[in-house]
Amino acid sequence: MKKLIVLVTAIVCSLNSSSAQSNEQSIGADMIVFNAKIATGSLTKPEASALAVKRGKIYAVGTDDEIMGLKGKSTKIIDAEGKRLIPGINDAHTHILNERSFNYNVRWEGVPTLKRALEMLQEQAKRTPEGQWVKVIGGWSPYQFEENRLPTIEEIRKAVANRPAIVQYAYNRAFLNEQAMKAFGVGTDRFPALPGTVFEKDKKGNYTGVVEGYTFTFISLESMVPQPSNEEQLSSITNVIHQLNSFGVTSAVDGASLIGFPQGHAQIQQLAKENRLNVRMPFIDLQFGDPTSASLVDAEIKAVTRKSPISAGENLHPTMAHGHEYEGAGELLREALHDHENFDRPEVIIDKEIMRRYIKEDISKLVEKGIPFRMHISYNENITPFLDALEAIDQKTPFDGLRWSIEHAETIDLDNVARVKKLGGGIALDMKMAMHGDSFIKTHGVEKASRTPRLRQLYDSGVPLTMSTDAFRVSSYNPWIGISWMVTGKTVSGTEILAKDNRLTRLEALKLLTVGPTWFEDQEGEMGKIIPGHLADFVLLNKDYFTIPDEEIKTISSVLTVVDGRVVFGAQEYSDLSPKLPETLPEWSPFNYFGGYYNTKN
Repeated sequence: MKKLIVLVTAIVCSLNSSSAQSNEQSIGADMIVFNAKIATGSLTKPEASALAVKRGKIYAVGTDDEIMGLKGKSTKIIDAEGKRLIPGINDAHTHILNERSFNYNVRWEGVPTLKRALEMLQEQAKRTPEGQWVKVIGGWSPYQFEENRLPTIEEIRKAVANRPAIVQYAYNRAFLNEQAMKAFGVGTDRFPALPGTVFEKDKKGNYTGVVEGYTFTFISLESMVPQPSNEEQLSSITNVIHQLNSFGVTSAVDGASLIGFPQGHAQIQQLAKENRLNVRMPFIDLQFGDPTSASLVDAEIKAVTRKSPISAGENLHPTMAHGHEYEGAGELLREALHDHENFDRPEVIIDKEIMRRYIKEDISKLVEKGIPFRMHISYNENITPFLDALEAIDQKTPFDGLRWSIEHAETIDLDNVARVKKLGGGIALDMKMAMHGDSFIKTHGVEKASRTPRLRQLYDSGVPLTMSTDAFRVSSYNPWIGISWMVTGKTVSGTEILAKDNRLTRLEALKLLTVGPTWFEDQEGEMGKIIPGHLADFVLLNKDYFTIPDEEIKTISSVLTVVDGRVVFGAQEYSDLSPKLPETLPEWSPFNYFGGYYNTKN
């Protein structure tokens, strides 16, 4: 009996010991960041020096002593070395999935001089294999260069003489060398000369290679150049997400891919399956090019209810909250209603009756199906009839809390802001004025530019509001360029464009990219702040956003980016914590030589 009691006691002690060890491991935080200057975004506790992460969420926030007391045997400890820590940047409207050819492109974002930009083309031409193109496709502005101008077609031809070359400025203009003009069939029926397309000619009547146009012209051209393999597409999307992480972006709403769901999402699904999707990526969907449907909205409803059923708000990521989540239809709901934002040209004004008729027809169907929607509208003249139609729909079929938004809304007036608010909608602004505001001044004048958008009044109105990049063609994917513009009023050229009473404080500007987007994604109470219970998405900055001189805001980047409690990017002293990027494909990719954003080559 004594032996039995001793044996039972030993077993119980062993179990208690194992349980204690297990409890000790479960009690400890997964990660602790200390010695930081944390801007929590919370009114309750605006500042702190340390945080703890547990199971992908913020576990606790407080002083170093308080948080270090939550350390366990397996806790990852990160010393912030006094750096500024903020909630992760949430880009509420960008276009990740249209960057399948990212690795094929020379990126001019951040390049300080046109001279260097042209040198990059010349260098890339020497390594680009026969059958491929030398390309620059959007994301830059001539006003970022010291020369403060666009390249000439002669400069493009001189830089690239041995391969077809296209240099595209936003969705405004493209420069084609001789080989590219021949490949595209300039001057023949093969060239997609859509409405608004203008070919420049010299005094002898010959095409120069300079083409002006609108969105669909340049999208068509992109489809006519060599396309990447599946492996190259995956490599491109991986690099795109890594570039976003490098600026502290932890969540990014894909503003609709030209290849709709689910076919256009194959790379994201693969990354999610392998737990390599290092950004939360909600998406809105566009079923472009479905000949069996009467309209884009009909095609969308067919796709998400019959062909590939998915519910609004449904998350396709197997482990990460809001990792790959369907957010509804948009941003293009009908091609005839698209008011292209080309600031080198006057406003594109849609016929009011056409706007009202099609919006009633299309959005009524989405409301009845409970599908949220977003609509690209830049100009107030088009927003007014759009809202006329929405008010008529709401009278017959109430929205009843269905989330919807106007995307861009550069020139919206206060009467229409009030109408949006009353209808329960939101306004998703973007940063194009930071990149192209100098063009806007030339076209529309200084006074109008100073009030475009009505940033201060929009912020104070109480309407759900966010700021986005709308990258990668019409603007840069670097959100700090836009934050700098909101605070300083200056474009990338240094031109003071926003009126002094039309600017935001640093805290207000940051909120539009942290807390603001959560309404549009139906994620309030989960993201945008460093508080217990929120998802563990945060960024350690290379400079203190709240104390550096104004002119340095646009130079901010991340040294440590955490998504879902995982380190997804590290630089400088934190580079060893960063996941290693797979080899970039193809080998000749400009990304292998220049990186993405200028001077950020890994």
